[in-house]
Amino acid sequence: MFKGKKIIIFDMDGTLIDSVGMWNEVDRRFIKSLGGNADGVDVQLVRDTKLREFKSHDDPYKAYCEHIGKKYNSSLSPEELVKLRYDIALDLTVNDVDFKPNADIFIRKLKELGFTLIIASTTKRGNMDVYRTRNQNILKKAVLDDIFTAIYTREDAKEIKPCPEIYERILREHNVAANECLVFEDSLIGVEAANNAKIDVVAIYDKYSDNDRDEINKRTIAQFNNYKELLRLIK
Repeated sequence: MFKGKKIIIFDMDGTLIDSVGMWNEVDRRFIKSLGGNADGVDVQLVRDTKLREFKSHDDPYKAYCEHIGKKYNSSLSPEELVKLRYDIALDLTVNDVDFKPNADIFIRKLKELGFTLIIASTTKRGNMDVYRTRNQNILKKAVLDDIFTAIYTREDAKEIKPCPEIYERILREHNVAANECLVFEDSLIGVEAANNAKIDVVAIYDKYSDNDRDEINKRTIAQFNNYKELLRLIK
């Protein structure tokens, strides 16, 4: 799996960190703050569907927030809706989010083995900056800037995953071929993005992607339930 690979690329939310559930809670609170009721709403399905639909927009997350605002008859502007959602998320991203178990040990080991490590995430740069500089759960285990050669966020591509643009940019800027890279993803849209860039992709289990499990398994070269399994592999 690692033979011939030079660069290992990681998605962030749901792959390296336990945060997908947090974003679901953010959207439930977001809807409630607009006077809606999120009980019985599959907020993750709504978010994933709309982000896929809006992937070609200049700012898919603004379009998503605008959609939610219209659905719940909010008078707030798209910019105000984005700020509201970000403010709701800030406390959780600072205090609650943490690495998936043993993920920090795994990335440090890969670094020791000489691989170049890169993050390619659709999270916004502001959220990534929180993970990089303010979240003590992450900073105490592995400082992202010390481990990763480059960190790409939502702002680094015109179109978000499943468009392969961010992966193609990495290939171009780091002067590597697709077959010299390996991607770790948790979600179907992330897996599709790697497939579309013709890069081998490995699935890290995240319960929030269970609805797409069969398709994820079909599209990946290997699947792991946790990082302990991967640590055993590289040892």
